[in-house]
Parts: sequence; structure tokens; C-alpha cells
Amino acid sequence: MQKKKTVLPWEHPKLQEEDPQSLELIQTIMKSPTYAMAEEDKEFINSYEARGIRLELDYLKPELQMNKHGIEHTIVVFGSARIVEKETAMKRLSAIGEMLQKKPNNRDLLHELYVAERMVGKSIYYDDARKFGQLVGKSGKSAEDCRVTIMTGGGPGIMEAANRGAYDVGAKSIGLNIKLPHEQYPNPYITPDLCFLFHYFAIRKLHFLNRAKALVIYPGGFGTFDELFETLTLIQTRKSQTIPVVLVGKSYWNKAIDFEFLKDEGVIAPQDTEIITFADNAEEAWEYILSWHKEQGTPLYS
Repeated sequence: MQKKKTVLPWEHPKLQEEDPQSLELIQTIMKSPTYAMAEEDKEFINSYEARGIRLELDYLKPELQMNKHGIEHTIVVFGSARIVEKETAMKRLSAIGEMLQKKPNNRDLLHELYVAERMVGKSIYYDDARKFGQLVGKSGKSAEDCRVTIMTGGGPGIMEAANRGAYDVGAKSIGLNIKLPHEQYPNPYITPDLCFLFHYFAIRKLHFLNRAKALVIYPGGFGTFDELFETLTLIQTRKSQTIPVVLVGKSYWNKAIDFEFLKDEGVIAPQDTEIITFADNAEEAWEYILSWHKEQGTPLYS
């Protein structure tokens, strides 16, 4: 026969027969945000004072998951979200051409036509970034070998292409998305368990470099330049270890940034330009990365 459980004093509210108002008072207390567990109190978690906790959580969640998947090293690919595959670029060009037939002197449409034509040309970089993702994806022993893994910003364009290349060959890849004021989606080729959404750019950038054994930079705009120059600054100031920084597309980068001018003006040291190398295509970039680490005695695969 089971012994009857004794009800302890704190396991029930104060009896109403002792105070008719007690239940109402207790309900008011329990509805107060201060009575909620700290981790369940969204107002507290999202407060200015709790920012340090949010920063830690933003870092910790992806870190634990990447450890779980055995991610040792990453090859980070940056580039424009606006560069699309050739078929898509051609459709956009054709659509603008049709609009121009109706408004042949429209200046805005003429400018859009110029940009669309340039995007058709830059679609070669989408194909090349996809090829690069395939090369890195095939470099391991199997699809489950995550010692060296493609990592991107998780968005469209060049990021999509690199993730897609890894997906093509059955390899896992990582996407570090960022929460923005306007709605945005991850590209569909990231490994689901390795797609992360960050609140803070700073923590996202930390994860970009935390395991990075090389950065491969395709043509891009503000975001791409931001990541490139932050990495160059960290290596220049020795706050981060030296790793290969490969700019793919010599013709684009020679026009976009005049590094020789910066050197000649004395605003960077001659040796600072040695941090960067240029490549024409995915094969050249990947071969350089492999040979660089071999020469440094830090082979990507031991």
C-alpha cells in the first residue's frame, strides 16, 4: 500500500479561507514579467543590459553545432549576392531589352541595360565559385569528412554558388546568415544543420575567421569589401594568423582596388601587398591554397 504523499506548504497557494484575496494576489504576482524564468523572459533577454548574454549565445550556438559536425577548418568564400547564373542574367537582360523597345530613350532603362549586360559577363564568376565549391567538397575522404568545409555568408549570388558546388558533390557546407531589417532567405544548398542565423555582424565575422584556412574573394560590393579589408587589417596588425587571401578575377580587382597606388602613396607597406594573391579561376585558387599550406608545414589534410 502506497503511503499518502504529504502536501508541502509551498505546493499550494495560500488558502482563500485564510484570506479571500489571496488567490487574486498570487495570480497578479505570477503574471508579472519579474516572475518569469530569466531565459523565458523575452523582454529581459532583448534588453540593452542583457546584450552581453545575447552576444555569448550568438557565438555559442554555432560553435557547439560545428564542433558536433567535426568542422576543423573552413575555406571561406565571399562575393556579391547580386551575381547570378548566366541563364537568369540573360532573362533579366532580355526583359529590359523588351521594355526599351517601348521606351527607347528612357535613361533609367538604358542604365539598367548597361548593368544587365555587365551582369551577364560576371555570371562566369557564379559558375567558377560553384566549381570552387566542388573542388573543396571533393577534397575530403567522404561526404561526412568535414575537416575542411566550405563556409559562406549563406545568401544568394556567389555565396549560393559556392554552397551549391559542395552540394553538387554531396559534401556538407556552412552558411552564416545575418538577421536584417528586410526579409531575406538562406540559399537552398547549405547543409540544414550548418545554416546559422546571427543577430550581430561582429559575432558572424568572428566565426568567419575562427576556423578559416583561406579566404577566396570573388567580385562584390560593400559587404565583400568589408570582409576583405577587415581580414587584411587583422593579418596586417598580426591580430590574426596569416592565411591565403585569394582574389578571383584579376581584371575586376585591378579596377576595383589599386593596391599599387596605396603602396606608392606610402599608406600601406610594400610587404602588405604580399598578403594578397590573385587568381583567374577556381582551380588556380585551390591549387594555390593547397601549395601555400604545404610550404608553411600546415597541410589541410594530415
